[in-house]
Amino acid sequence: MSDELSNQPARHLATRRDLFKFAAASLTLLVTRTGIAGPQAPSIIAVRAWPARDYTRITLEHSAPLKFSYLQLADPDRLVVDLEGVEFNSVLQNLPDKISVADPYIKLIRAGRNRPGVVRIVIELKSTPGGVKPQVFTLGPVGEYAHRLVFDLYPGEPVDPLLALLDGINDGAAGNPGTDNAALKLDDTLGKAQPGKAEKPAVDRLVTVVIDPGHGGEDPGAIGRGGSYEKHVTLSISRRLKAKIDAEPNMRAVLTRDGDYFIPLHQRVQKARRLQADLFVSVHADAFIKPTARGSSVFVLSETGASSVAARWLAQRENAADLIGGVNLGVKDPYLARTLLDLSQTATNNDSLKLGKAVLGELGGINTLHKPHVELAGFAVLKAPDIPSILVETAFISNPEEERRLIDEAYQDKMAEALLRGLKRYFASNPPLAKSRLT
Repeated sequence: MSDELSNQPARHLATRRDLFKFAAASLTLLVTRTGIAGPQAPSIIAVRAWPARDYTRITLEHSAPLKFSYLQLADPDRLVVDLEGVEFNSVLQNLPDKISVADPYIKLIRAGRNRPGVVRIVIELKSTPGGVKPQVFTLGPVGEYAHRLVFDLYPGEPVDPLLALLDGINDGAAGNPGTDNAALKLDDTLGKAQPGKAEKPAVDRLVTVVIDPGHGGEDPGAIGRGGSYEKHVTLSISRRLKAKIDAEPNMRAVLTRDGDYFIPLHQRVQKARRLQADLFVSVHADAFIKPTARGSSVFVLSETGASSVAARWLAQRENAADLIGGVNLGVKDPYLARTLLDLSQTATNNDSLKLGKAVLGELGGINTLHKPHVELAGFAVLKAPDIPSILVETAFISNPEEERRLIDEAYQDKMAEALLRGLKRYFASNPPLAKSRLT
């Protein structure tokens, strides 16, 4: 058995003398977190892993609060976690199978009995620029989940959405697939592309659309009666929409998530602002307590109140995504204050309404409209103060008939096509202005 899994307890908060000893042993991080002991001994009931380019999350779901400690060691880089009062069961025994070779941050994971009543988990980390920075935190019971212990493993050098977008454009200029229109030059209307000189490919102004597939990872979103998850439907439609936008000579799209993992609501907005996006489109699949509810809807941000009781209920449910998906409240986001700026900017709100009307008009061509007008509610994900933003409820996944359509690939493609037509319809009347330099 390896040293990490042997009968050596993980340290708790130490004296200054102990810390110097740890430093000599290549200890890079030492933190202890202690849960509140409950009357019932906790057991690990599920383990889930959510690998992604942005970060990898591992979630240990347990039946009752547990006491744990963790530390990070170097040479090789690894995170060591001790779970006290927990038995080594079949869930922990199968832990290594949860990690794929393609995981960007985890080399392997293993667990074993460290000493009576203590299970040790060792996560071996991959070498990345800046290393891997773990965040460890707990989540209380919510929704279908019991208690959760969460390990978020972030790259030491965070993924920059702007650089990723520029890399994609540069790849296009090099002649990669899907970019054969790079030699088109746009006029001011953005609706008409003029052929440029082949030897000097150029685009005066690329329109950037950030597409936000709702939910993801620990947060499944609404679940249809046939067992379909909203998070899968929204990602599939969003990917199709991105492909169609990228095929346009004057447009590029960026997904807030391109896999099954969770992103906090404000970080979705933050990514759009970092990219200085022209538009933000959040894609969802509605649900209601009555299975007869049906139709597509488009929402924009309301500063004063929801346009209906149903709209207010929906916004409250969507805004609860952070509770279900799991946000580390111990970390202060430096961009949060910038994201939730003064929402009284009338111009952006008016543009959002125009965008919503253009998209709603196209959705009416492929599906019943739940309401014949754009609705208003206080969605947190629409709070970018300088980017026209809409939230599209593609259909009711709680309606069995609409659920069948939402998981049909041909219908998903129709939905993506309708969304694209709505975006182009908006730009035809509202060409984007020149962007100032990036800040």
